[in-house]
Amino acid sequence: MAELVIVDRYGKEHRVEGRVGVSVMETLRDLDYGVAAICGGMCSCATCHIWVDEPWIAKLPARQGDEQELLQELGSFKPASRLSCQVVFTEALAGLKVAIAPDE
Repeated sequence: MAELVIVDRYGKEHRVEGRVGVSVMETLRDLDYGVAAICGGMCSCATCHIWVDEPWIAKLPARQGDEQELLQELGSFKPASRLSCQVVFTEALAGLKVAIAPDE
């Protein structure tokens, strides 16, 4: 099993099966951890904002244009911020740890 570690908005850690080839957003939305994902993964709403645990940041592709712009507008933006719709889970990301950012 390729594990995905999720810290919800209450600070509780959940270990779930990551779905290879599927965005992290889809897993978060399906597990009902409060990720609205209003735009359905089109990188246009920032309702799937997460913070990636420090050791994993460099293992992800860099943020691109729209994602970077949306994130920088958020009050909860951090260097570890990502839109989970833009992070596709792979076997290489087994153990990836993310925290769900506050709803804005």
